[in-house]
Amino acid sequence: MSERAYAAHSGLSRGAVQKARKNGRLVLFADGSINAAASDARRGAMTDPDQQMRSRGGSGSGDGAVSGPGDSTSYLKARTALTVYQAQERQLSIQRKKGVLVDRARAETLVFRLARQERDTWVTWPTRVAALMAAQLSADMEKASGVPVTIETAILQRVLETHVREQLDALADLRVSLG
Repeated sequence: MSERAYAAHSGLSRGAVQKARKNGRLVLFADGSINAAASDARRGAMTDPDQQMRSRGGSGSGDGAVSGPGDSTSYLKARTALTVYQAQERQLSIQRKKGVLVDRARAETLVFRLARQERDTWVTWPTRVAALMAAQLSADMEKASGVPVTIETAILQRVLETHVREQLDALADLRVSLG
């Protein structure tokens, strides 16, 4: 088969056939003509399927030919996915540097620590204010009624502690979700 005939047979240009002949991808008879069947097999084994698809003017999809693991559509999809991933990674890095994003474990630790400090403050609050409240209530009641009134600090402290603990128990059911 001549170069022109093999070019028509294989769907390649005559220049591509000449290049394949020069690079040893074609099987030749003793008279210099091309053995089409053997050349097709050798070219198939030696040439990247995507390159063959491009040389025929195909896009790798739509003509039913599947080139396997080196399929150009899967390569393009993988390349696109990689590009998207890299862009997202850069965006996250920028947001982290700007302070828009914070480390989740660190945020959870800070929220837990803040909640514990708040709880500890409220647990000790009745002890700190009971005497002041008892004195103020006694003075206000004495002023209003004209009769000396004494409110026991220990009783007021127990009442305040009971109510504060009830409130803290209700707040303990709240869950912070950072997800």
